Amino acid sequence: MAITTNAICNTFKKELLQGKHDFDTSSDTYKLAMYTSLATLGASTENYATTNEVSSSGYTAGGSALVNQGVKVSSAIAITDFADLSFTGVTLSAQGALIYNTTTDGGTGTTDAVCVLDFGGVKTATAGTFTIQFPAFTTSAAIIRLT
Repeated sequence: MAITTNAICNTFKKELLQGKHDFDTSSDTYKLAMYTSLATLGASTENYATTNEVSSSGYTAGGSALVNQGVKVSSAIAITDFADLSFTGVTLSAQGALIYNTTTDGGTGTTDAVCVLDFGGVKTATAGTFTIQFPAFTTSAAIIRLT
């Protein structure tokens, strides 16, 4: 397996301090792309790429847009999360996923990596629905937490 454990991408951490990501308004668009077990993804991933991305009927390269749940701070922990995402009518096998920001930056679209999700093994769907279920929007579970 070349997808490492769930990881916040190093470039994302830097870009947060540069003000390149906005989770609080609808101005930034985040997408989730799925990958096979041959993909190499981890904290050092900088951008979305098609190499070893899932390729199957019902799944479009680049994945699908995520619906952001906003941001909040509680008990000195800042969080953001996304609504669950379903791919319907698909036949696919995936080992993990990449969340990335597609928002225009200086007139060109971006593919800035945010975080890598490791499914803990190959997950499949056959002519059905493949759902990415995000954790609760709480300080102990949200997909992105800053402590």
